[in-house]
This record gives sequence, structure tokens and C-alpha cells, in this order.
Amino acid sequence: MMRNVPRFVLAMLGAVALAACAVGPNFHSPAPPATEHYTRAPQPTGTVSAPGASGSAQTFSAERDIPADWWTLFHSQALADSPTVQAARATLLSAAETYKAQRGGLLLPAVDATGTAVRQKEPGAAFGQPGTSFLFNLFDASVGVTYRLDLFGASRRQVEALRAQADYQRWQLEAARLTLADNVVTTAVNIASLHAQVAALTDIVTSERDQLKVVQRQFDAGAASRSDLLAQRTQVAENEAQLPALEKQLAQAQHRLAVLAGRTPDDETLPDFTLDLLTLPADLPLSVPSKLVRQRPDVQAAEALLHESTAQLGVATANMYPQLNLTGSIGSETVTASDLFKTGTAAWNIGGSLMQPLFHGGELLGLKRAARADLERATAEYRQAVLAALQDVADTLRALEADARTLQADLITETDAQDTLNMTKLQYKVGGVSYLQLLNAERVFLQARQNRMQAEAARYADTAALFQALGGGWWNRQGNLKENGQ
Repeated sequence: MMRNVPRFVLAMLGAVALAACAVGPNFHSPAPPATEHYTRAPQPTGTVSAPGASGSAQTFSAERDIPADWWTLFHSQALADSPTVQAARATLLSAAETYKAQRGGLLLPAVDATGTAVRQKEPGAAFGQPGTSFLFNLFDASVGVTYRLDLFGASRRQVEALRAQADYQRWQLEAARLTLADNVVTTAVNIASLHAQVAALTDIVTSERDQLKVVQRQFDAGAASRSDLLAQRTQVAENEAQLPALEKQLAQAQHRLAVLAGRTPDDETLPDFTLDLLTLPADLPLSVPSKLVRQRPDVQAAEALLHESTAQLGVATANMYPQLNLTGSIGSETVTASDLFKTGTAAWNIGGSLMQPLFHGGELLGLKRAARADLERATAEYRQAVLAALQDVADTLRALEADARTLQADLITETDAQDTLNMTKLQYKVGGVSYLQLLNAERVFLQARQNRMQAEAARYADTAALFQALGGGWWNRQGNLKENGQ
């Protein structure tokens, strides 16, 4: 029996060798954008500077690379317990394992061992002996092989599509990590800004309460009018009314940071950020557009979907061609279990089936046309992803340039407003200005101080946005290739 095995194996290997053609388009990564710039106006090389830690000048350089843990440049922290990232990681693992499983099922022969034991009764008429019957046992042990000969590449294109889907999930994981890091930095900046605004408003309210006491004494002594007293009370009440709204925003931002970290909102182990704990990166990377498209996870995800659509068009095309399936088995069949595999019990078969689609009511042609339309859609979506990436970088560059100028102007405005308020207070004490002028000076200073804090926060947030727009430095993460199965 065993001497027939080599011929059987050689026949199967010969059939496999015949499968060398794959119809449909071959995928090639799209060419990067031809432009070398992001903005219509001359691309900025740096920003202006202003006094203070948040006012440092920033420079842009194509020679600088993005560190994998870029968020630590802000003295922020990495968060690995986010449910969003864990879900994306599990989805990637599922796609990778599905690819491995179906790759073997589609490209390799299926080999199964079977064993059966049957007690059987047959009428004698089947053997030329009517009026009698035969009762016997039948035992069978065999190894069977089935293989779909991939003559036109349908299986290989399907495996290619599965691989592209796994690549897509890989880039979705990178995008989730990048978004998480950006959200953490942005939320930390927001917390720091709100802390500063609450502190500033609290100082103003304390000062105005002290001023209210002065006005009250002046009113009691007949040196101030009732309208002055009411105006001061109104000013204190208005500013006090702003505090709960700011405190609510601060609490919600703290809750958001905890949830981003994968913890409950009441967790107290996370740091409470303030502006003086943050650091503004001074030297910023600026990848050229041709490099950007290889760095952005969303662009790479769009390319993976384009690859999948290309492969699916190949599958739809191959399904219109002949399909050849090979089967074979070898084993032993006896009426006594102890006689299995003895001389004279060998049983084998080898065969094949060929199927050529002739008429399916337009189904196969319709599926091919649908696959081609999907490929056109994926191509357009890839182009849109590239354009959106270029826009993100262009918008962020202009935002950083404008943020620096805004902070510079807001610092001057705040300084002038502070000087004006101090001078107005002195003039009011000696009767040189009206109380209405004093209240107006306080309002101007408060607004200038809030504007300055918001401008500082905008510089931090937009700097984080630049790192996100450039792809986040995932390629520099230790163990990245191993982690992503490459």
C-alpha cells in the first residue's frame, strides 16, 4: 500500500506547481504628493518669542525626527491602560489570526485522517443471491487530501485581501495610540489652563470683595453714592458667578483625563497639571510631504483599504474563470478491526473536478463591476486622506505661528492693563477718577489675563497637534516591528 504514496504526493505537488497565475490588478503603493511645501505663503521656519516659559520661540526643522514618546516633551505621561487602545489591539490580533488561519486554509491542501466502524446489513440480491442477507462489520481508516488548485489566483488574492485587512487594523491601532496621546496632552493643557483661570478669577474676586468693604465704609460715611455700592456688589456677584462654571469645566477635564487613562473618574493618582509644570518644546520636527504619507497612520490605513479593494477585484475576476479541485485518499478497509493495514486491505482514490461558470444571471459580472467601483472609491478615499494630512500640517503650522504672535500681543495687553488698573486704583483713592472707570479697568485686566492664559494653552495644544499631524513617531518605538507582526 505504501509504495503508492510517492506517486500520489508527486501528483498533488505537480498540481500545486501549475497554480502560478493570478488575474486582476497587482497593487502598488501610490506615489507620494509631488509638492515639497505645505502652505501657499512661504513656509514658516519658526515663531516669534515672548517673555515667560510659555513664550519661547519655536523652530521647525525637516532634519529632526519625532520621538515615539513625544508627549513626554511636555512633561506629560504615557497612558497604556486606555480601553480604546486595548480594543484596537484586540481587533488587530483578531485580524492577524484570521489572516493566518485563512491563509493556510486557502493556499495549502487540507489533510484529514478519518476512521469509521459500521455494522451493516445488505440484501443478498445485491450479490446475486436473492432470499438471503449478509450481516457484517466494516472498518475503515484513511487519510484524505483536498486541494483547490488556484489556477487564476482567487485564493491568493483572497489571502492578499486578508493581509491588507490586518494591515488596516494595525494602522487603526497606531491611530488610536496617537489620538490617545494627543487627547492626554490636550486635556492636561486644558486642566492647567483652567487651574490658572480659576486662580486668577479667585484673586480678582478676593480683591473686589476687599474693594466692596472699602466702598461700603465710604457709603456709610456718605463719601460714596448708593450707585457706586450697587455697582461694586454687582461686579463681585458677576465674577463669583463665573467661578462655578470654570470649576465645573476643571472637574470634567480631570474626569476625562482619568477615563483616558483607563481609570475611574474618582482616581486621585493622576497628576494635577498646572501651566508651570508643562514644558513647551522649542525644536519641532517638520517632515516633508513625501515622507508624511508614510508616517501618518490614517493615510497608511487608507492605503491598506486600497490594497484590499485591489485584491478583491482580483478575486471577483478569478471567480469568472475555471476552478479545479483535487481530492485523494489512501487507507485500509476491512471487515475485522485487527486486519486494518494488512496486505490486501489497501484502498485509495484520486480525482478532480473542473467547474467553468457559464450562466449565473449576470451575478459574476455584476460582482466584478462592484469590486471595480469599490476600488475607485478606495482610490478617492486614499487621495482624500493624503490631502487631509497635508491640510492638518499646514493648518497647524499657521496656528503655531499665529499662537506665538497672539501670546506676544496678549502679554503686552495684560501688562498694560495691570499698570492701568494699579494707576486707576490710586487715582480713585484720591478722587481723581469715577468708580465706573475703576470697574472698567478691572474688567479689562481680567479679560486680558484670561486671554493670555488661553493663548498659552493654545501654544501647548497646537504643538501637540503638530506631533499628531506628523504621525506621532510610532516608527521609533522599540519593538514596533515585532509588535505589529512584521
